[in-house]
Amino acid sequence: MTISALIIDDEQLAREELAYLLAQVGGVEVVAQGANGIEAVELIEEHHPDMVFLDVQMPGLDGFAVIQKLMERRAKANGNAAPQAQLAPPQVAEPLPQIVFATAYDQYAVRAFDVNAVDYLLKPFDRTRVEQAVERVRGRLAGSTNGSLPESQIESLLRLLKRPQGASRTPQPAKLIVQAQNRLLLIDQAEICFAAIDEGVIRVATQSFEGLSKCRTLEELLDLLDPAVFWRAHRGFVVNINHIREVVPWFKSSYQLRMNDKRQTEIPVSRAQTKRLRELFNL
Repeated sequence: MTISALIIDDEQLAREELAYLLAQVGGVEVVAQGANGIEAVELIEEHHPDMVFLDVQMPGLDGFAVIQKLMERRAKANGNAAPQAQLAPPQVAEPLPQIVFATAYDQYAVRAFDVNAVDYLLKPFDRTRVEQAVERVRGRLAGSTNGSLPESQIESLLRLLKRPQGASRTPQPAKLIVQAQNRLLLIDQAEICFAAIDEGVIRVATQSFEGLSKCRTLEELLDLLDPAVFWRAHRGFVVNINHIREVVPWFKSSYQLRMNDKRQTEIPVSRAQTKRLRELFNL
């Protein structure tokens, strides 16, 4: 069965990359693409796709606001039957498409699943993860006659969407444990310059020493860190923006970050995070 899909992202390169990967996976027809949240709502209402790859931060409406607007329209359509509806069957709104969040900002992951997203893809996209997301959509579509949500669940999701972002997160600890040789050291988050993962091992660097984290993934480490300060500049690196010593222009309009640790480590900025870098420092 071929799945119809929309790609909504304000970055053309990200849309092209995802469309290319979907073509490699196969079985997915990209019926349209949009560059902002307003276009997303219009295209979803026009094409009624099976699935939508939806960016989070976009002009007009962000990804969560898109879902909220769609659910509000469906709740209104399903709850406002006209008096003359007794003479004819009431019109039922089209079901919501299956949503896959596709974004560079991994701090939204928990909230994405709160609002019933099928999956969450982090830029730069990985073909295996894209394929897994498509298979999850297939599984949902196969397990339901029309993929629609009951009215009670729509109301619950609307309440979640209106909740302040991060309200369900556990407060981050002020200190983290870092293993240095045979010692377990408690360090303040503010002391961390960056963290890097290599072959499943996470190295944490401060201005005075380096050690290892007990976390298994950078996602797990990020859950413990302040999202206002720590930024995943690349798939393999998380940096403390207060410890960036220099932004170094690189080839093809890319950048590297020179940190203020002892080694003045240079960290690449992924293509998907270049926009975020420019926003942070007004480049």
